Amino acid sequence: MTTLNAPNYAERATPAQIQQAINGLKAGGINVQLVETPAQALDNLQQLIPSGASVMTAASQTLKEIGFEDLLKAKTHAWVNLKEEMLAESDPAKQAALRTQSALAEYYVGSIHAITEAGQMVTASHSGSQLPSYAFTSRHVIWVAGVQKIVPTLDAALRRVREYSLPREDERMKAMGMRGSRIGKLLIFEWEAPHLQRQLNLILVNQVIGV
Repeated sequence: MTTLNAPNYAERATPAQIQQAINGLKAGGINVQLVETPAQALDNLQQLIPSGASVMTAASQTLKEIGFEDLLKAKTHAWVNLKEEMLAESDPAKQAALRTQSALAEYYVGSIHAITEAGQMVTASHSGSQLPSYAFTSRHVIWVAGVQKIVPTLDAALRRVREYSLPREDERMKAMGMRGSRIGKLLIFEWEAPHLQRQLNLILVNQVIGV
């Protein structure tokens, strides 16, 4: 595994970098909201999901830090929590079927691992379960990310994933008694075709949040 050698991966981007990334993201078909605090991110996220909508979430330290995971667990919402239904299923075959069906969730909420100044977004995944929804299958996708994930280039974004995000995810999983993590699939999101008529939203938090 690559040794961490770029501590700037955890530093906030400059205002100029943030604005450049926002411009690039918008040009690629992403609606961007820049907020100052995790609490504002959580509030904006809730406003984007209507009552009664089916919601699936990707595993995300960012969603945990803004309080979205606690909100779902507390059931103080009016959504259909597809992950809760999936995890409640004890039959392995039925749970696998529910996991596959979750890729069609009306609203899919997660994060990304890196954003370039040109507006590209990079997501790494062990299984790839969230990637179909991010790329195509969900009509509404909402990402939440801290501004420290903004890097100059696509090459830097890929390095951030391998040199920073992966080691921390590997450590987190091993601390939970699991086998660790590795990158199974990578998604590079550059542009959304307008004719797909999906609603893609990124809530960008002007803090260091998530990995």
